[in-house]
Amino acid sequence: MIAVLGLGEMGSALAAAMLAAGHETTVWNRSADKAVPLVAKGARLADSPESAVRDAELVIVNVQDGAVAGKLLAAAGTALAGRTVVNLTDGPSEQASAAAELVADLGADYLHGQIMTIAPAIGSPDTVIFYGGPRAVFDKYEPVLRILGGRGTHVSDDPSVPLLYGMAIHDIMWGLLNGFLHAAALLGDAGLPLTRFADQAAPSLSALPTLFPMLATEIDRAEYATPFGALKHHLPSIDDVIAESHSRGVDTELPTYTRKLVADALAAGHGDDSYSRLIEHFAPR
Repeated sequence: MIAVLGLGEMGSALAAAMLAAGHETTVWNRSADKAVPLVAKGARLADSPESAVRDAELVIVNVQDGAVAGKLLAAAGTALAGRTVVNLTDGPSEQASAAAELVADLGADYLHGQIMTIAPAIGSPDTVIFYGGPRAVFDKYEPVLRILGGRGTHVSDDPSVPLLYGMAIHDIMWGLLNGFLHAAALLGDAGLPLTRFADQAAPSLSALPTLFPMLATEIDRAEYATPFGALKHHLPSIDDVIAESHSRGVDTELPTYTRKLVADALAAGHGDDSYSRLIEHFAPR
């Protein structure tokens, strides 16, 4: 028996995936009307978090706030004893640690997961979900968890790590998207179709993520010197982007920020280092 607490867009998708896979599923939501489509598919509706988890072996939680998730688990109380909680709620990493401690005190095992997709992709073999918590607990329930996402991965015994992984990916995503939109503004002002650019520039754009493992290795080792593509070669190109943006009336804040990062590194004597040297601006050692 599986219990799903929280039936928002994502929670409903999680419960539906379990029902589609043939698992007996009990659901609970503060607004019971959210459960109607799931009950029609065979779910059992509980009237409280405690009653929802009482007969469940695996308890899945997905709500909009980590503090709310903690309150739901506290409301379930000692009914959680002997069960495994899989908390798939977003939030700061400290909330995952707090939930893990609470669940342990109630006599249950705990995994925290970070879902890296939107609700319609739940159940896809390509969906990534990062999990943290005891490896033995993850291994025990991995076949069930793969119903939710075929690329579910255990990343750490620390339940807070999946949330940090998710934040890191979102952080990178926003940087890439902002860079693309700034570039799109430049191209658009020049009357150049973006779809054609995206097609013709695809080889160069697809090569960008391949740099990440190299940069990661340099940062982990704190070894930044490089014979090619050093920081000193970036500055002229950044100045070109700023000048072009200014002449076309395109906002220059993003490339100007990048210029400051590079110029400061050059002033500190790091002109022959890789771009990874700029990690020291964000996290001084």
